[in-house]
Amino acid sequence: MRESTVTTKGQTTLPKDVRKVLGLQPGDKLRYILLDGEVRILRARPVLDLEGALKRSGQKPVTLEEMDEAIAAGAVDQT
Repeated sequence: MRESTVTTKGQTTLPKDVRKVLGLQPGDKLRYILLDGEVRILRARPVLDLEGALKRSGQKPVTLEEMDEAIAAGAVDQT
C-alpha cells in the first residue's frame, strides 16, 4: 500500500510507482471516480485516443448517414 501526505492546500504527490503504473507525464490530467467511499484515479485520455476502439476485423466502416438511418429505423421499430 502506498501513502502520501495531503498539504494544507489539499495537494499531494503521487508516489513514483503509482505515476509509472498510470503512465503519467508532467502536464497529464487525472480523473477521480468516487465509489462507495473509495476513489479510483485514472489518467484522463484525449478523445482522439479512442479512435479505432470499436473497430472489429472484417467490419467495414459505417458512414454518419448509415448511422442516422439505423437509428431512425430502430426508433420506428420500438413504437
